[in-house]
Amino acid sequence: MAALAASLGDPAGIGPELLCEAWLHHREAGMAPFFAVGGAKLLAEAARQRGLNVPIQPISDPAEAQAAFAQALPVLGGDDGEYRPGSPDTASAQIALASLTKGTQLALEGAASGIVTGPVAKANLAQIGFTYPGQTEFLADACAIAEQDAVMMLAGPQLKTVPVTVHCALSEVPGRLTTDLIASRCKIAAEGLRKDFGIANPRIAVAALNPHAGEGGKFGHEEADIIEPAIARLRAEGIDATGPHPADALFAPHARGNYDLAVCMYHDQALVPLKALDFDAGVNMTLGLPIVRTSADHGTAFGIAGKGLAQPGATIAAIRMAGEAAARRLGQ
Repeated sequence: MAALAASLGDPAGIGPELLCEAWLHHREAGMAPFFAVGGAKLLAEAARQRGLNVPIQPISDPAEAQAAFAQALPVLGGDDGEYRPGSPDTASAQIALASLTKGTQLALEGAASGIVTGPVAKANLAQIGFTYPGQTEFLADACAIAEQDAVMMLAGPQLKTVPVTVHCALSEVPGRLTTDLIASRCKIAAEGLRKDFGIANPRIAVAALNPHAGEGGKFGHEEADIIEPAIARLRAEGIDATGPHPADALFAPHARGNYDLAVCMYHDQALVPLKALDFDAGVNMTLGLPIVRTSADHGTAFGIAGKGLAQPGATIAAIRMAGEAAARRLGQ
């Protein structure tokens, strides 16, 4: 299996130092080999400032990463720059975009077994012409997949969730929800659990939108009009979907054992419980793509970049999850 590509994210954030920290833990964490896409000089400086002994091995071809990985962090030649933690600018955004673009290309070509993306600052990327709401939408376009078919899943040791609606105002959520959208998200998620996690018959719990699942229409009609028909359609197609479940009880310890994935109606309904339970090990994985893509479920954290405070758990988990999914897809 080819090594994973790891994009740098914004080099003024915590991405570079956490890639270096992750390499130090690759043996005990059981990570597949990976290489950084660009940034050999700034990665070396990030490691130095964090007090890490991380040898950097420049490579000219992804195929060289496997042999180099045991002794050093392989870095594919590419855009580089000064390491200036906490000081993002257009230059750091350009490095982040170049690394993301190249890493995605390598995964599509099969030169990398998947891509682990570093955290970026969307506002900074927009200043250099990046027109996508985020990296997920960029990857969908690069893979020639419709944006709505690239499904964001948040996964941790205790919980997996998918938001049906993602980056929109809460006031817009009821108008964006449709039976077709909910059913589509659930079907893509079910296939992802089978293909990438080896769960033969995924159990999907679908959350309600309103308090008490609408309380028989007293608190809203979305459950009866939109969500229940989606669940009925899924069950008719052989998918083990249940609900709509009141969201205030769905994430309780005794409830989480009854499903493999919770499909939620909006962003915070999915992300709040995941981050409360698994903040330092949470992974953002994009389902529905022809390539494996994961990312640590946190941002650039410019305020603590370069200070040795950022925890590497989510980066390690993202690399490990990408490697395991890639191996499953290859039948290894």
